[in-house]
Amino acid sequence: MIASTQTNHPLAGGKIAPRAQTPVELATAKLKAAGLRITQPRIAILAALNNCVSPTSIEQLHSDLGTTTCDLVTVYRCMAAFEEIGLVRRAFFHNGTALYEINLGQPTRYHVVCKATDRVEELDPETAAELSRTLGLIEDKLRARGYTELGHIVEFFGVSPRNTRTAAPAAAARQASPAVR
Repeated sequence: MIASTQTNHPLAGGKIAPRAQTPVELATAKLKAAGLRITQPRIAILAALNNCVSPTSIEQLHSDLGTTTCDLVTVYRCMAAFEEIGLVRRAFFHNGTALYEINLGQPTRYHVVCKATDRVEELDPETAAELSRTLGLIEDKLRARGYTELGHIVEFFGVSPRNTRTAAPAAAARQASPAVR
């Protein structure tokens, strides 16, 4: 016979294993800590941002949400509020389009944008770590000079090697053939 104090139940002994918070729960906790209300549109925007594998534009985010969740102006306002409290990071396309990604305390992700296709690729971990160390040194120097509330935006732009290889033969062929008018 098993005594009532002996059990294999996970709640035995009054100990409850802590449940890991989802990214949306972490983000809503950050909203609460900043004194912002938790609304259904904000939760939907945070969930959509969390599902993005690369930085996304506000227009694309609104499209992903669908027209019934909230209007475009609400997405713009929420993203501005999220950026102000550090819940999102802003990046840019080479044409100036602002892109956003959720920031839940993970290391900053740096990107390179292909000018030929607008494809956004994340820098490899080694290069990102080196860049992060260098930027940290610069921020330390600026703090020593009295600057506060520092931040930075670093994006790289170029033509992807994949596009260079496919574009070069096409360009050579165009130069070799006479122009037809």
